[in-house]
Amino acid sequence: MAENLIISAGSKEEKYKDLLPQIKGLVTGEPNLMANLANVAAALKETFGFFWVGFYLVEHDELVLGTFQGPIACTRIRKGKGVCGTSWLEDKTLLVPDVDAFPGHIACSSASKSEIVVPIRKYDQVVAVLDVDSDLLNDFDETDQKYLEELMLCVSDCF
Repeated sequence: MAENLIISAGSKEEKYKDLLPQIKGLVTGEPNLMANLANVAAALKETFGFFWVGFYLVEHDELVLGTFQGPIACTRIRKGKGVCGTSWLEDKTLLVPDVDAFPGHIACSSASKSEIVVPIRKYDQVVAVLDVDSDLLNDFDETDQKYLEELMLCVSDCF
């Protein structure tokens, strides 16, 4: 893939449908995990204008900040803490329409209003999570969940 994304100006679903094969082409054959995660974060941020997009990698009993696009972020998150740690613990995608209403939310930035976190699995265990924040309330829905889960299946091959 070239270094330019070609994304339609259509609906959110149309944008995901344009983006997914380009990301798959970008990571296929590239052996460096950090390069792949960095490009995925950049592609999602560029396409959708999300406030923050990044990865947290499982290291022992914590999630450790990996590559991201956006303002500085929390460096370490314990299993079961905040949205990311809860997604890891429960091994499921979490859609949070209002982060202030999520029990135990970790506010890395007060500008974050809604969030989606998608676990990345390798050999039936969570190895990382994709964390996407918006500065708008209720910015994520089942369309985001469907396509981000599909994308993380592809990304899991990078681990």
